[in-house]
Amino acid sequence: MWDKISAHISEVTGDKFAIDNRRSVSGGCINQGYAISSTSRTYFAKINQASQVAMFEAEALGLQQMRETQTIRVPESICWGTEGNSAYIVLEWLDLGGRGGDSAWDSFASRAGEEMGRKLAAMHKCTPPSPPLLRGGEEPNAGLLRGCFGWDRNNTIGSTLQINHWTANWAEFWAEHRIGYQLKLANSRGGHFPQGERLLKVIPELLADYEPEPSLVHGDLWGGNAGIMPGGEPVIFDPATYFGDREVDMAMTELFGGFPAAFYRGYNQVWPLDSGYEKRKTLYNLYHILNHFNLFGGSYDSQANQMINRILG
Repeated sequence: MWDKISAHISEVTGDKFAIDNRRSVSGGCINQGYAISSTSRTYFAKINQASQVAMFEAEALGLQQMRETQTIRVPESICWGTEGNSAYIVLEWLDLGGRGGDSAWDSFASRAGEEMGRKLAAMHKCTPPSPPLLRGGEEPNAGLLRGCFGWDRNNTIGSTLQINHWTANWAEFWAEHRIGYQLKLANSRGGHFPQGERLLKVIPELLADYEPEPSLVHGDLWGGNAGIMPGGEPVIFDPATYFGDREVDMAMTELFGGFPAAFYRGYNQVWPLDSGYEKRKTLYNLYHILNHFNLFGGSYDSQANQMINRILG
C-alpha cells in the first residue's frame, strides 16, 4: 500500500517521493493517521477501509473549496484512492500547535484566536456559486442557485453519512437533513427520544422570520479540528463542508471546551452574530450530540433529550 501511495504522490506533485520514515500520529477517532517522510518532504496520510474512499474524496473536495476562498488556512489535499482493502488520503503536513492546555495555543491565544475568528468570518461570507449559463434555454440546476443550502455531494460527519441535498428553505433543510436524519438513525440504534417528533414539527416555528444567507461552513468545527502554526497562523481541518447558516460553525465552537474569547471577539469584528443566536445554538448543537450518540452511544441520548426539552421550553 505504501508503495502505491508514494507513487501516487509522485504522480500528482511531479516530484519523486519515496517514504524513508513512517510514524503513527493522531488521525482522529475514525481513521489511522501517519506522518510519512522522504529525505526532503513530509505528508500526512489517513487510512481507513476501502469502502470509505468516498469519505476521503469528499474531505479533499471540501478542503479544496475552503482553500479556494483564500481566507483561512486549511491543509492542501494531495491525493486519495484505494489499494487492496484500504482507502487513503494524503494531505499537506502542517506543524500544528493545539488548543486548550497546549502551550502553543496558550502563547498565541489572543492574537491567533482573533485572527482565526476574523478569517472564519471572511470564509463564511462565501456563498454558493451562481448558476452556469446553459444552452438551449435550459433551466439551471436548482442546486446551483444562490439562496440554496446544501452541497454538490453528500459527505460525512465523523463516519456518519451527512445529507446535503440542495434545499431553498433553511428550516426545511435543518429539520429534514440534519435533525430528522440523525433522529431516524438514533431511533434505529435503540435511542429513546419522546419529544423528537414534536421537535421536528416546531423547527419551522423556531426558525420563523430567520432567513440566513447560505455560507460556506466547516461543518465540524470543534476545538480538535483547529490549530495554529508555530508563527501563530490559524488553521482548520477535518471538515464536513456544506453551505449552511454560519451559526452552525459558531455554535459548535462552544461544544467540548469552547474556543478562546479572542476568537469570538475577532469574528464579531468582521461579521457580528445575529440576534437570537443564543437560542438557535442549542438546536444546532443538538445535531452533533445526536451524531455522537449514533457513533458512540453512552450517555449522549440523555444529553440529547435534555437539549430537546430545553429547546421546546
